[in-house]
Amino acid sequence: MGLLEGPGGLGQGGAAATLGGESPEGGGKYEEYGYNAQLSERISLDRNIPDYRPKKCKQLTYPDDLPQISVVFIFVNEALSVILRSVHSVVNHTPAHLLKEIILVDDNSDSGETPPPSPAQTTLRLRSQPC
Repeated sequence: MGLLEGPGGLGQGGAAATLGGESPEGGGKYEEYGYNAQLSERISLDRNIPDYRPKKCKQLTYPDDLPQISVVFIFVNEALSVILRSVHSVVNHTPAHLLKEIILVDDNSDSGETPPPSPAQTTLRLRSQPC
């Protein structure tokens, strides 16, 4: 579910999202993050986006027995909505049997939006579910 909009909310299909008559500065968050974090909070976490890969890349096939991967996100003073949307994107677009874990590394943020993670929160270990 998205932060405010939920599934099917803003940003579906890669469509541009706007806040209408609201301030583009996003209540001061634009200065802090360099983008409209208020709008980012309104874009759905589980949005569908187009596959922009070239046609030849879409036609490639891969063996099922590839090794598992760990995905590492390193961030500093990032809006929580961006981190969560990135994690959701990896989980939603990576075959479950290939995704071993997602590791979030806060590289000394001081913004206060993301609380200091405990070791249990830093690594998200995923278990493959049988089909």
